[in-house]
Amino acid sequence: MMGRQRGDQSQLFYLFNLEERIPAGHLLHKINPTVTRVLTDLREKLAPFYSDIGRPSIDPELMIRMLIVGYCYGVRFERQLCQEVELHLAYRWFCRLPGNVSAMPQARASNGCSQPRKLEPK
Repeated sequence: MMGRQRGDQSQLFYLFNLEERIPAGHLLHKINPTVTRVLTDLREKLAPFYSDIGRPSIDPELMIRMLIVGYCYGVRFERQLCQEVELHLAYRWFCRLPGNVSAMPQARASNGCSQPRKLEPK
């Protein structure tokens, strides 16, 4: 006999290693070592171009990783890319975002993910 659910049985916390959930054959899993190697010293190289005053900028490594996801999977708009990275666990893993952090918190307050702009050149 099939019974009815008597209450909310959803789990509050999920404990698992996200890297173990991404299959070894997944495109992002394959390109991650190369991207990591290329972006290793990016922050130090770009540091002179960032100001010490004003609002903190978005991490350049996060931006590049998100753009790679967009190009690999045909996500053509910034807002859609932000939504996809928020929802897709493989994208979050590749962008190195923990589960409780928004993909682009500063950009949403400004124009980053609020304007529907194409990511491709005209």
